[in-house]
Amino acid sequence: MSSRKYPFICFKPERPCGNIILEVDGLTKTIDGEKVLDNVSFIVNGGDKIAFMGGNSLAKTTLFQILAGEMEPDSGTFCWGITITHSYFPKEHGDYFNGDRDLIEWLLQFAPPTEGESFARAFLGRMLFSGDEALKKIGVLSGGEKVRCMLSRMMLSESNVLMLDEPTNHLDLESITSLNNSLLNFQDVILFTSHDHEFVNTVANRIIEITPGGVIDQLMTFDEYIESTKVSVIREAMVRKAA
Repeated sequence: MSSRKYPFICFKPERPCGNIILEVDGLTKTIDGEKVLDNVSFIVNGGDKIAFMGGNSLAKTTLFQILAGEMEPDSGTFCWGITITHSYFPKEHGDYFNGDRDLIEWLLQFAPPTEGESFARAFLGRMLFSGDEALKKIGVLSGGEKVRCMLSRMMLSESNVLMLDEPTNHLDLESITSLNNSLLNFQDVILFTSHDHEFVNTVANRIIEITPGGVIDQLMTFDEYIESTKVSVIREAMVRKAA
C-alpha cells in the first residue's frame, strides 16, 4: 500500500459563469520607473483556462493584482461580468499568516458563519492537517502548508473564476497532482501562471504571453504554443536569409 498522502482539493462554484466573464482594455502600469504592462487587452470567454506567460514575472503578478482589485492601473479599464465571483491566490501570501491564530481559527475566517470547530477540523483533515496539526500556529507553517491553506481559502469562496499566481511553488508532487486534477475537473474559468511545464500543458486551453512588443493570444495548449513559436522563429529566419 502506498504511503503517499494526497490532499482533497476540489473547487465547486456556487453558480456557473454567465455569458460575460471579463473584458480587459488597454491596461498600462509602471512600477519603479519600469513599464510592466503596456496597453494589455483581452476578453475572457466561458470555459477558458488561460496560462499567462512571459519573461517578466512582475508583469503577470501586477496584472493579477489589478484584476483582483489590489492595485490600480495607470490607464485602461477592466470589467467583470455581473455573475462573476473570483478568488485570488497571490504568489506572495505571507501577510495572510501574521498573528497567533491556530489553523482552526484561521480557516473559520473564510468559512460560513454557521460553521464551527468540527467543520474546520474535518476540512483541515482532508487537506492533511489532521488531529493536533489543526492546532498548529499559522506562524510556524512551512511553505507547502501555507499553500494548502490558501487553496482551502479558495475552495471555501465557491468562486466561478480562479486566479492563481504560481500555485505550485512549495508543493510536493502529491499536492501538485491533486491541484492539477482539481483544475482539470473545474468547469468554469481559470487564469493562472506557473513554471511547471506539465502543469501548464495539462490545464491550459489558451495561452496569453505578455511581451515587450504586446500581447500574444493563442487558443491552444502550451506544447502547441511552443511548437508554433518554433515554427515562427524558423520562418522569420528563412525570410531574413532570403532577403
